[in-house]
Parts: sequence; C-alpha cells; structure tokens
Amino acid sequence: MITSFTFNPFQENTYLLSAPNGSTILIDPGCYSPAEEKILSDYIQSHGLRPVMLLLTHAHLDHILGNHWVFQTYGLRPRMHSLDLPDLHRLEAYAPLFGVQAKASPEPENFLVDGDHIHWDGPEIQIIQAPGHSPGSLCFYIPELSSVISGDVLFKGSIGRTDLPGGDYSTLIHSIHQALMPLPDHTTVYSGHGAATSIAQERDNNPFLRVH
Repeated sequence: MITSFTFNPFQENTYLLSAPNGSTILIDPGCYSPAEEKILSDYIQSHGLRPVMLLLTHAHLDHILGNHWVFQTYGLRPRMHSLDLPDLHRLEAYAPLFGVQAKASPEPENFLVDGDHIHWDGPEIQIIQAPGHSPGSLCFYIPELSSVISGDVLFKGSIGRTDLPGGDYSTLIHSIHQALMPLPDHTTVYSGHGAATSIAQERDNNPFLRVH
C-alpha cells in the first residue's frame, strides 16, 4: 500500500510503502515542523507500521528535511544515488537560502544504482536512474502495484525543474522517454509534488513530451 503526505513550505509529497505485515519504507521524508513529524509518526503508530528503510528519489532539500528526524526516531539512514551526495551534505547550509532551517542528514546507509532490485517484506522495488532534475535522480518502480514513485522527474502535466545545480533539460527529457515512457500505460505515477497521474496520461497529454 502506498500512502502520501504533503509537507513543508514546498508542498512536497512524502510516501509510505507498507507491506501487509506492517513493514514500511519511508520515501522522501519532507516533514519539516514538529506538527508534521507528529502527523507522520501518529499515522505510523496508529496503523501498526514498522519503518525498516529510508529511500530518497534525490537529495534536494525539500525531500530530505525529515532525514534527521527519521534517523533519530527510527534509526534509518537514507539509501540514494551517490551523485546526489553533495546535495545531501549541503542541506544544513543551503536551507536558509530558501527560508527554512534544517538539521544535517545522517550519512547514507548505502548507494543505489540503475537496475538494482530491493527485496523486502513487501513488493519488489526496481531502481530506475533518471537524471536531469538532479544528477542522481531515481524512480522507484513497483510492478506488483503498477506504480512508480517518480520524485521530481515527472509530474502531472509537467516535468521537474532543471535550473538548479546539476540539472539539465535535455538529459531530463531523455530520461523520461527512455526510463519511464516504456512502463505499462496503466502505471500510476506518484510524483514529488502535486497529484498522481499515469504513464498513458503523460504520454498523451504532457506538453513537454508531446513535442519529442
């Protein structure tokens, strides 16, 4: 089961991927304030969930504001792509430039690469590298749930911004066409911001993709 929460001033989507036995993977914890941390922890506790892993689609600050809290509360270190490590390391210093405060993230537990498979108590997760929004952007494809968690690579009717350090428009468009568009049409796309969509809907209607 995939559950979403929208957190922090950037309206970032944080996801929980839960197995029937309660094992749960946290993805992109954007919880920023004590109130948002309580929303997430209360949900986890009230549903009998047991966080076992922390995954990052990328390490832009709005997706990792909760990393410190997750480590302090559940003892989890992030799993991510190594190319986004500079963003992870600059979180504490970089956040004030965007009007927020953040505590430093713990170091990664390990690094993920394209083609990796995550086996745990829930449905298998396939790692898809899709650079362009950030050098190490990852998407998490879950075939059993016909779903992909796309981070800031692909949105409903839009794509991720490419004007941040390490971003590149041509690379992002190539990533979407090569890594995401081949997925089955009915695949639900859970983005880092905004509403969910589908591969078919974006292939047919996304203005950034129709011209290519």
